[in-house]
Amino acid sequence: MTKVTKYPSPLVSLLPIFVLIILLFFTIRLFGSDALGGGSQICLLTSTALCAAIGMAGYGIPWGDIERAIVNNIAGVGNAVIILLIIGALSAVWMLSGVVPTLIYYGVQIIHPSIFLVSCCLICAAVSVMTGSSWTTIATIGIALMGIGKAQGFADGWTAGAIISGAYFGDKISPLSDTTILASSVTETPLFKHVRYMMYTTVPSMVLALIVFTIAGFVYVSDANIHFSLFTDALAERFHISLWLLIVPVITGILIARKVSSIVTLFVSTLLAVVFMLLFQADIVREVAGEGVSGSEALFKGTWMILYGGTTLETETEVLSELIATNGMAGMMDTIWLIICAMCFGGAMTACGMLGSITSLFIRFTHRLTGMVASTVGAGLFLNLATADQYISIILTGNMFKDIYKGNGYESRLLSRTTEDAVTVTSVLIPWNTCGMTQATILNVPTLVYLPYCFFNYISPLMSILIASIGYKIVKLKK
Repeated sequence: MTKVTKYPSPLVSLLPIFVLIILLFFTIRLFGSDALGGGSQICLLTSTALCAAIGMAGYGIPWGDIERAIVNNIAGVGNAVIILLIIGALSAVWMLSGVVPTLIYYGVQIIHPSIFLVSCCLICAAVSVMTGSSWTTIATIGIALMGIGKAQGFADGWTAGAIISGAYFGDKISPLSDTTILASSVTETPLFKHVRYMMYTTVPSMVLALIVFTIAGFVYVSDANIHFSLFTDALAERFHISLWLLIVPVITGILIARKVSSIVTLFVSTLLAVVFMLLFQADIVREVAGEGVSGSEALFKGTWMILYGGTTLETETEVLSELIATNGMAGMMDTIWLIICAMCFGGAMTACGMLGSITSLFIRFTHRLTGMVASTVGAGLFLNLATADQYISIILTGNMFKDIYKGNGYESRLLSRTTEDAVTVTSVLIPWNTCGMTQATILNVPTLVYLPYCFFNYISPLMSILIASIGYKIVKLKK
């Protein structure tokens, strides 16, 4: 192994990121929402190649080191890839089994449009606190709420923003959340001490977001352009609506409450939905299977097609047809491809020392409390952009600032809270981050479309800096 004596300067280290941003700008401008189908992946791989070329040619970094870092990064998202595949199958079978249509059917009649957005946010927050997972919350109740939002005439960006704001509130403060546990463990902060301390920034951020969604709901309701009764009648005509179908989400909730593994929970929920689909929507399964097969063969073929591929059913309204269309596991492949390419970029940036070089810039501003917290927020946001993974960003941010906070005499809980404020909630706002890609795919709403409406997610890091500037509940340790 070649000994590396010098790493790239911050200016050189920023070059691959600037190239990536420029390439993504033109790619998204030319391809629009189709950029996920290959254009964005090429951008990431091109930037990875540039990063590796600079490291190898200019600084003598061995290709073997870069390759190992890339492989380790990709291995680290193996669990996420499995979850994505199962979510693809789950979202399809929850839709065509009638579970989501039933939730939409009753939800449209129960939730008044004027309070829909704020209710949407609160529901997802409650579910996410109980589950500890924004991904599970969005993949289940989030999909149903998107349907209700469409029925009530809300723009997709508003509905998705309310769903994501609520889901990431719970993901951030739930003691069951993997990011919450990771942030507390990396900074050596007791878990519940970390959770309690986050309330000082998280609760005000959520209150502000709820105020915005409440006002928006009362203002936006007049724009509803779909008559509710026509929508619900169309659902009832296409699907067998039954309260018995709600057994599926209830059992899923029980599994979550018992802290069963996410993969096991999602798999069991998918399997249960398949059973209810065959019991309640057998005609739809046969329709998906097409002509040429009948009986049990049609049910078998239709089920398999729903789980792995795309399905489209004709309805009375174009909006409803678009809503109940599914993509199955195949619909997740572009996202998985993009995640792998993003991990290549993050691995190359790490191995070439570029991440360390850039983050060293933030350390210069850590002598005062506000500057230290703002530097942590800036570093967390940058790492989310550069590594495309919130877990890597949490680990790197915590390790980079741990000694600085300790040396300046501040508690570790201040670092753990700031890390979560900066990393966990902003990961979903970045189109090429694993969270941004996943939620955009699940909700079928591009990241840049829902980003302006995720009020909680970008208020949180600003609130962290504001609280630091005030000095509220921030105590210096005695030396």
